[in-house]
Amino acid sequence: MTAAVTQRCLLLSQSLLLRSRSMISKQTPLRTLRGQRHTACGFSRTFSSSTGTLRSEDKVTVHFINRDGEKITTEGKIGDSLLDVVVNKNLDIDGFGACEGTLACSTCHLIFDENIFKQLDPITDEEMDMLDLAYGLTETSRLGCQICLSKSMNGMTVSVPEGVADVRQAADMGLTPS
Repeated sequence: MTAAVTQRCLLLSQSLLLRSRSMISKQTPLRTLRGQRHTACGFSRTFSSSTGTLRSEDKVTVHFINRDGEKITTEGKIGDSLLDVVVNKNLDIDGFGACEGTLACSTCHLIFDENIFKQLDPITDEEMDMLDLAYGLTETSRLGCQICLSKSMNGMTVSVPEGVADVRQAADMGLTPS
């Protein structure tokens, strides 16, 4: 890819990010309380240092297949988003959730098994816009910040695509326009 094409792609990505943030702020009040953020699943605590004790009926086992093929098994609370699970359990998934669940990136892109995908809530236009920017998009792709855990998801396996579209990485490499 030439430098000019790369620069145009980055400008487009930045424009879409700014537009989506603007649309989100107009449609959804993102008032946050100290230590909380708004997600598709409602308000949730982030960066919690304690794991707390959950009853078995309040948690779901999730298997993540990382970019390198490593299987990471963890548990999350029913009602939490998959992004919450990754953040709260401090899972080693590089670059996951750069926008912290505000629908301004596609770094929490996950690929679902078809049987689980069919059970998910319908995709919104805003999520679809962000998925359009994702690498390795499939028919069963969704953003982890928009998927809330339910009991029927217990034992599911989700795959993290090999590539990630993260404007921050381009900035680190000096590819963003000045």
